Amino acid sequence: MADNDQAEGVAEGTEAVAPKGKLKLIIAAVAVLAIIGGGAAWFFFLRHHGEEMHAEAAPPKPPSYVEVPDMLVNLVSLPGERVQYLKVRIVLEVKEEKQIEAIKPTLPRVTDIFQTYLRELRVSDLNGSAGLFRLKEELTRRVNVAVSPSQVSAVLFKEVVVQ
Repeated sequence: MADNDQAEGVAEGTEAVAPKGKLKLIIAAVAVLAIIGGGAAWFFFLRHHGEEMHAEAAPPKPPSYVEVPDMLVNLVSLPGERVQYLKVRIVLEVKEEKQIEAIKPTLPRVTDIFQTYLRELRVSDLNGSAGLFRLKEELTRRVNVAVSPSQVSAVLFKEVVVQ
């Protein structure tokens, strides 16, 4: 009977050892397959997908520019103060070159709108970079109204002189 108990204990011990060894082997195999599968997924989906996106993207077109004639206007001043002048050289930035031909016939209107607005400014309106930024934004808004349906991206200053 003792032999049977020992035989059963030995048999039970080998059965208990065998599943643990097989379990470790299965876990190791699953881990290796997961690593290989993850690498393959990265290679096919992420690596090639990024290259295709870069290959499809066209380089952006450089903007085109329209020169506006130089303007010299007197600024508003109080009675008895010295008259001050503003000289401005402006360039209009457009997205496409074909818009230039649509804007050129309206340049007299653009110049008139700019002159009318600039003559109402005071020297204090132009002080600092914030003043020039506000001026640029206002001129952009006004030029877009004048050249509609064309669109001007920005008004760029080549020269701003207050005397």
